[in-house]
This record gives sequence, structure tokens and C-alpha cells, in this order.
Amino acid sequence: MLLKDKTAFITGSASGIGKEIATLFAKEGAKVVIADLNKAAADATAAELVASGAQAIGVAVDVTQEDQVNQAVQATVDRFGAVDILISNAGVQIVHPVEEFEFADWKKMLAIHLDGAFLTTKACLKHMYAAGRGGSVIYMGSVHSKEASMLKAPYVTAKHGLVGLAKVVAKEGAKHQVRANVICPGFVRTPLVDKQIPEQAKTLGITEEEVIKNVMLKETVDGEFTTTQDVAQVALMFAAFPTNALTGQSLVVSHGWFMQ
Repeated sequence: MLLKDKTAFITGSASGIGKEIATLFAKEGAKVVIADLNKAAADATAAELVASGAQAIGVAVDVTQEDQVNQAVQATVDRFGAVDILISNAGVQIVHPVEEFEFADWKKMLAIHLDGAFLTTKACLKHMYAAGRGGSVIYMGSVHSKEASMLKAPYVTAKHGLVGLAKVVAKEGAKHQVRANVICPGFVRTPLVDKQIPEQAKTLGITEEEVIKNVMLKETVDGEFTTTQDVAQVALMFAAFPTNALTGQSLVVSHGWFMQ
């Protein structure tokens, strides 16, 4: 029970990577808050965890709205007494060449990925600092925090930005024993990635099979997608790590797509 008596606030956790992390954290003893734009899905996921014996609640939150973020984090503290772990995972994807990218879509992408990370961090840090229990802030980056791909200008920009934010939080949080890290997965077969396959096939003029083999998985060592379980295990490692030794670091989880 690596996370016994810890409370984890996980955004975008009603499905995909976030849900996998929530499920693993619950098994490891954490009290879990399923924070998602889809309230019904958040409640359903929380109910699944409660049925398995965990402590969990669902909260509705648009991570781009400061009032909603503050209310959701306060609801977490009111229910469980603290917030010890933040997983900033909420995200979307829109793909176009730069010259065709609508400014509104650019702003939407940066708002969800960067504003959302900032607002949830700001809200959680206040409680972590006040409680004096330390804490862990984990951002869901991407291989695109280190590398670029065509058609993804705002996504790549935002994911690079999370690395910078984590480094600042690591420095500022150190005296409070609050750590900050970034997980950088390769392509994970989630609904978000499934949606990209036909979009990229159309834009690039190739088949969906070619997108998978020659675009998404071309640079991996084994032609395999990263799994949600792979990512959840790294999140657990960062969340449970007992010292500041790894703070400010980002870890790529990509089947060798990007090596550093």
C-alpha cells in the first residue's frame, strides 16, 4: 500500500490514462478524486472504485476555469482532509498544419494543457503547503515534451511548457517537500489517439494502417503502443518516491521512440 492515507486529485480521470492511474492508486491505498469535465463519467468511475473497496469521489471540473478548479480542490480537502498528489492529466488533441490552424483552436489547446496545469497546481499547492505533509505534482507530458511531430504545433508547444512549469514547481516546492515531475508517454491507444488516426490519414493522404506503422510507431524499438498500465506504473513511482532526489525530472515512456 504505497499510497496509504494519501489523497490524489486526478484530472481527466474518467477514462484512458487518468482512469488507469486512479485505479492503480486506489489499489495502493490512496483516496482518489476523479476530476473530469464529464460529471456522469466521473461519478461512474468513482462508483467503480468504491465498489472495489476504495475511497473515491467524482467531481465535475473544467480545468480552464479557475473558480471550478478551486471549488473542486476545496471539495477534495473538505471530503478527505488533504490533497497530497496532483495528477494534471486532462487533455485534448487537434491536428492541422500551422498555416491552417485556427487561432481559436490554438488557444483552446494551450488553455486545457497549460492553463489547466497551472490552475490545478496553484490550487493544490496552497493546501499542500498549509498542511505541511509534502506532496507530489505530476504532469502528463508526452514524447512531444522532448520532440516534435508534424500537425501538432499547439500540442507540442504545451507539452514542452509543462517541463518548464515542473522545474519551477520543483524549485519552489522543495522547502515544503513538494516534488514535481513530468511523465512523457509515447502513443497510447486511448480514444484520444484513436481519433487522431483517421485525421492524420486524411491530412497526410495515407491509410490508417500506415499512420500507425509509419508515423506513430515508426521510431519505437518494437512497434508497440505504450500502454496505460506502463504510464500508471511511472505515476506511482513518482507519487510514492520518498525524497526530493527525482524532483524536477521528466521521464519518457515510449518503447524507445525517444531516448535521452
